[in-house]
Amino acid sequence: MRRHFLVRRNLARLLLRLARWRTVGRPPTKGVLVGAPHTSNWDWALTMLLAWTNDVQIRLLVKQEFFRGPFGPLLRGTGGVPLDRENPGATIRTLLADAEDDETFLLGIAAEGTRSKVDYWKSGFYRISQQTGLPITLAFLDAPSRTVGFGPTFEPTGDVRADMDRIRAFYADKRGINPELSTEPRLREEPERPAPD
Repeated sequence: MRRHFLVRRNLARLLLRLARWRTVGRPPTKGVLVGAPHTSNWDWALTMLLAWTNDVQIRLLVKQEFFRGPFGPLLRGTGGVPLDRENPGATIRTLLADAEDDETFLLGIAAEGTRSKVDYWKSGFYRISQQTGLPITLAFLDAPSRTVGFGPTFEPTGDVRADMDRIRAFYADKRGINPELSTEPRLREEPERPAPD
């Protein structure tokens, strides 16, 4: 098994070097990884290379439609978990049971939910963290600096707007591969800001 990780790590480092991308930060042992900005299919490949470079397995929630055809085995082999968006509860419950049993457990979620620009992020990452006690780690890629990495880790406070202000501050200078498709980190569940006097 150790040889498998070594081969994978060396391959990831080689591919990143050839693509002129670099990695930064260290992964937590357990947590919910928020991946942003999510504007390209290349985000998945860079996330996998980031995981392999750090010898970790990230379970990535991916729309179940992507598992049809030849990409299914590849997605499963690299940690992809098919998500039925009509009934996500069963998938989430299975993953959370794994989180209790595994010493290392990293659940990756693209909070934007799509590669297109939308009005709000999906709040699943926040709710899962609150329900399980798993911390939130802000993973990112930044196309201008060709950097992919792990940012800060924190426990949600329950003050949704304050926590999202922290998330917004971190991602403010991060640009995706297609920056025009980025969505500002904002949840429907955030209370309205009071009107200025």
